[in-house]
Amino acid sequence: MTRVERTPAIAWHEMARGNERFVAGAPLHPRQDVERREEVSHAQEPLAALFGCSDSRLAAEIIFDKGIGDLFVIRNAGQVISESVLGSLEYAVATLHVPLIVVLGHDQCGAVAAAIESQAPDATPLPPHISNLISRIVPAVRRVALQHGGPATGAIDPASIDSSDVGREHLRDTIAELLEESELISDAIAAGTLAIVGANYRLFEGRAEPDIVVGDLKLA
Repeated sequence: MTRVERTPAIAWHEMARGNERFVAGAPLHPRQDVERREEVSHAQEPLAALFGCSDSRLAAEIIFDKGIGDLFVIRNAGQVISESVLGSLEYAVATLHVPLIVVLGHDQCGAVAAAIESQAPDATPLPPHISNLISRIVPAVRRVALQHGGPATGAIDPASIDSSDVGREHLRDTIAELLEESELISDAIAAGTLAIVGANYRLFEGRAEPDIVVGDLKLA
């Protein structure tokens, strides 16, 4: 893809087309040969940055039918924002000039489930690093519980919480935090050179469904 084509709208169009091929069971597996490997050995110019969950079922290049050098991928459990994530995404925008950031959540997320279970009255204490990670998802759990008549504070019944609702809330929290914490990324969106798509991936169907868009994705 040439530099002139690297707009947010075209980048997302290419990502969506690749996902449609994957869903249909007709992937092209592009740019995965020896020639591509050699082509990108000295420099990279990815189409997009993708920040997603570490879940083994979320292999980004497979889901979006992309090849070597097409995606700049950052992953951790529950797609939780951290300093290293922010730095990596800023590098992708400022140095690699990606026009698109995709933040990818998914259903049946173990980190989301752990955050929900952590609010139960008989919750088992978690190891400190896991506890610190899922604490970033707990605000979404509390909001969903409150929306369904649960208590504002204190223990909740995990069975009363829809993990998909929590996942969507957390995805939006992640993007809001990304915009709040990174002036560089916010400025690029304001300038029209970058957009963010928050999408939820459906494990069974294989579809990445856009949930929130920040920036302009209209094709000229």
